[in-house]
Amino acid sequence: MPQPIAKPTAQPTAQPTAQPTAQTKAPSFKLDSDAKKTVSLSDFAGKTLVLYFYPKDDTPGCTREAIAFTKRAAALAKAGATVVGVSKDSIESHGRFRDKYALTIPLLSDPDLATHKAYGAYGEKVMYGKKVLGVIRSTFLIRDGLIVKAWKSVKVDGHDEQVLAALAGEVANAAKKTAPAKKTAPAKKTAPAKKAAPAKKTAPAKKTAPAKKTSAKKKAAKARR
Repeated sequence: MPQPIAKPTAQPTAQPTAQPTAQTKAPSFKLDSDAKKTVSLSDFAGKTLVLYFYPKDDTPGCTREAIAFTKRAAALAKAGATVVGVSKDSIESHGRFRDKYALTIPLLSDPDLATHKAYGAYGEKVMYGKKVLGVIRSTFLIRDGLIVKAWKSVKVDGHDEQVLAALAGEVANAAKKTAPAKKTAPAKKTAPAKKAAPAKKTAPAKKTAPAKKTSAKKKAAKARR
């Protein structure tokens, strides 16, 4: 007897990946760049990295974001940070995108979305009122392998300023921590109290001169009178 044709098993829907939060270790990565070089998280050991994920090359929002970060690259570098963009596009696509808009920031290719998922930059989101699975525009401020700040579902306009402000705040906090504490000036010694001048000695009272004794002869003479 012919066997019934088995119905295809429905594939499970990918679940949104939890996004790492501030003060957690940044997931490692090793990806090819538009310059056809391999870039990894370990390249930024002891440094500050602004790692941002975007949906697609040469689309309106992604283009504005890349141009804004390119314009801010010098200011961010002055504050000690390097900006790197990541999308699932190929390095060839990245090259065309870079050349078309004169972008100066490195663009990394993550075709299998493994790094996106590790950073929670891929999952369920709402587009045109519908829930879909896709790239979640996200940015991470990473210092020496530790996530300092994370932005999820980024709004493109003004985001470069948010990142620069956050970086400036982190730099200021780091400077406060490393600045040596001001030494407290030693307390001034209190001058010793002046000794009271010794009391003047009272001059001894003058002795009253004893009354002169009247001689017996004079007394007798007075009695005869």
